[in-house]
Amino acid sequence: MKVLVTGGAGYIGSTICSALEDSGHTPVILDSLVTGREEFTRGRIFYKADIADRAAVEKLFAEHPDIECTIHCAALILVPESVAKPYEYYMSNVAKSTELFYSLHQCGCKKIVFSSSASVYDVVPGFMVTEESPLRPGSPYARTKYMMEMVLQDFCRAYGIRGIALRYFNPIGADPKMRSGMFIEDPSHILGRLVDVANGRSEVFRITGTDYPTRDGTGIRDYLHVWDLALAHVAAVERFDEAFGRSVKESGTADGSYMVINLGSGNGVTVREFVAAFEKVHGKPINKVDAPRRPGDAAGAYANADKARKLIGWKAALPIEQGIADALKWAKVKDSVLGKKS
Repeated sequence: MKVLVTGGAGYIGSTICSALEDSGHTPVILDSLVTGREEFTRGRIFYKADIADRAAVEKLFAEHPDIECTIHCAALILVPESVAKPYEYYMSNVAKSTELFYSLHQCGCKKIVFSSSASVYDVVPGFMVTEESPLRPGSPYARTKYMMEMVLQDFCRAYGIRGIALRYFNPIGADPKMRSGMFIEDPSHILGRLVDVANGRSEVFRITGTDYPTRDGTGIRDYLHVWDLALAHVAAVERFDEAFGRSVKESGTADGSYMVINLGSGNGVTVREFVAAFEKVHGKPINKVDAPRRPGDAAGAYANADKARKLIGWKAALPIEQGIADALKWAKVKDSVLGKKS
């Protein structure tokens, strides 16, 4: 199967491309390289263009009319940056994605898998959320994901498209074969910051937020190995029709055009617990201090992932220790994969 992957030169998108290839499929990458890495496109079909460039999308489909599905990963993703630069986030994530979805409709691509986010959820008692849990996106980034879910749902109803929104929890790690991994110079996510401290790039790890109503006061998250996340996309693509058939059968309704699926491990891990796991894998303690919450941060949530198992036959398999070990390994090989510029 040939699959269009927008943002396929990014951390998650490139890993999805590897998982597709390992499963016998052919990814076609559309990426502007504003944040992606050209090294991750080597040996793959690649179009350097903006997702809102309708002419580029039309050219891509004219040259690859056998594309059966689109996985839409392209987006700006940093919560603190979205607070400081909301215009850029609404333009890139909402306006441009709307153009992309309409271009896909016009090009006849009727199957879309959308990279959404668990940050759309409200904080709930016990912190475990299902797809039916209340929503309350707490940052411009999260609101862009929520808006795009609504846009996709409306497009599905109006234009005969079918869409699956995958609500990611927190990806960690790297491709186990070290073909790709995280490459942000100044990471804001927990594992990237821990790796920087362990490798001497940063002096101290700041535990941002220690007054949340969790078991130890720090934020709680569901950490998902990026390879498990990539395999979930393969499952969504391969079982796309089957998922909608099962969804309609289970719900008893005739609306079989759009669905939401959580992607998480099903385990809630606090920041302090994650740091302890990191120190165990790393083999020694790291410098750490407590610090105030960052703008846009929330107590967090973890996934009930039953729907993913039922509809696409997917379940997370790799523990957080494997994600930590792969991230540490990637940090050592990253320069040889990407060159010195990272």
